[in-house]
Amino acid sequence: MSGDGPYVIGIDGGTESLRAGVFDLAGRPLAFAATAYRTDFPQPGWAEQDPEDWWAALGASVRQAVQEAGIAPEAVAALAVDTTCCSVVALDEQGEALRPALIWMDVRSAEETERVVASGDAALKINGGGAGPVSAEWMIPKALWLQRHEPEVFDRAATVCEYQDYLNYHLTGRRVASINNAAIRWHYLAADGGFQPELLARLGIDALMDKWPSEVLPLGAVIGGLTARAAEHLGLPKDLPVAQGGADAFIGMIGLGVVRPGSLAFLTGSSHLHLGLSEMAFHGTGIWGTYADAVIPGLHVVEGGQTSTGSVVKWFRDLLGGGVSYDDLNAEAKDLPPGSEGLIAQDHFQGNRTPHTDPLSRGAFAGLTLKHGRGHMFRAIIEGIAFGSEHILETMRGNGFRPREIVIAGGATRSDLWLQIHADVSNVPLSLTRVPDAPSLGCAILAAVAAGQFPDIPAAADAMVAVERVVEPDPKRHDAYRPFYEAYKRAYPALSGITRPLAAGSDQGSDQGSDQGPDQGPDQGPDQG
Repeated sequence: MSGDGPYVIGIDGGTESLRAGVFDLAGRPLAFAATAYRTDFPQPGWAEQDPEDWWAALGASVRQAVQEAGIAPEAVAALAVDTTCCSVVALDEQGEALRPALIWMDVRSAEETERVVASGDAALKINGGGAGPVSAEWMIPKALWLQRHEPEVFDRAATVCEYQDYLNYHLTGRRVASINNAAIRWHYLAADGGFQPELLARLGIDALMDKWPSEVLPLGAVIGGLTARAAEHLGLPKDLPVAQGGADAFIGMIGLGVVRPGSLAFLTGSSHLHLGLSEMAFHGTGIWGTYADAVIPGLHVVEGGQTSTGSVVKWFRDLLGGGVSYDDLNAEAKDLPPGSEGLIAQDHFQGNRTPHTDPLSRGAFAGLTLKHGRGHMFRAIIEGIAFGSEHILETMRGNGFRPREIVIAGGATRSDLWLQIHADVSNVPLSLTRVPDAPSLGCAILAAVAAGQFPDIPAAADAMVAVERVVEPDPKRHDAYRPFYEAYKRAYPALSGITRPLAAGSDQGSDQGSDQGPDQGPDQGPDQG
């Protein structure tokens, strides 16, 4: 059995499974355990999960992780949970689900989204410099869909909340919301009174105000102690403190040590997320946010994202077939020059999230010749993804945010080539931390704060996050990439008149976040609605 502790538990409720990790106060993981659950797709664009499966997975994963860590349950000081964002549930008076949850990737509420945008409310103006968007994945469009299409469920619901809030309610008996989820996707404006009843009234969904949790807590705040039922379910002591968590990718910022102004978390996988902290609020074309107090009180989060990144790499490998591995492709691409001998790839296979916010943009290769082979195409895909990331960083810089440090996690870190290309294209060093499971560690940090082991989140992150290595950029390769990067930026306006008409009618409405997988392709991880 391990030492006396204290220990903390970080829990990550993802799209495919719930994962629990036991950590010491230096941020070292003792054990992880994951329990899978199913997703149902009743119709195209719909995606549902049974909240009872979340609860069952929580008990199984925590019990297994504590057992494998070899610690006494009494040595656990606190726990915290992050979950997918915008996974919306309708609960009765006892907190039980009235129907399956509409999880983050469910986009059935496209028509309701148009109504939200048409409302013209000022609460919508924090993204894209006032141009939006509002996603069908978000809370209000999904609540509107329930009201319009399942009024009996909406009317019976005592609570309409998220995956995050559902678990915390069943852990503690308290009905609360997270400042993180509310600020980034519920149009909650802390500086303007919080929730926006005028927006709800304009949409004819005033009743939602009484169904939302009325109390919004900051990250790391103590929600309450485990109820007797929850303690028995998890195999942990009654009254164990439960800390407020939030959306997986944003909690991943904390797990990467991105807790001060000027730092940026770079979460990679099937898609990429770029999340930075600023002392000042700002809003501009091509960026999302900023979101006040969403992670650290008094700071503002700026958001960028690429919809398809590692998913394109996986698509290409799978397309080749024949057992081709990522190692094979990395080896073939490694010695090619920057620019893949004149080949450019546009990474918009599932549209563009930022800076264009164009769901109808599509992927493309430009400059193909008979000289080019699969190694060229593989490298061009990685370079195109890196160009897309640099375009986001350039847009952020143009709006006054210049990250002084970038911490990277996820699928891209499994490839030295991919890491180096990202560093070279953007001419910034990339830090890699000891624990790649950033959301789970982020929750462990929040739990440590709630347990009184540290005075605040930055202090806890300083103690629990360790940088293992730094990838430095090569200035010469950066210069070599410049003309190819400029060509990449010109590709979008040149191609949009061709690809957008072809894509019309099959708009994916996609707004997903990063899936940090075990390789360069997608698997589990932060799924940000």
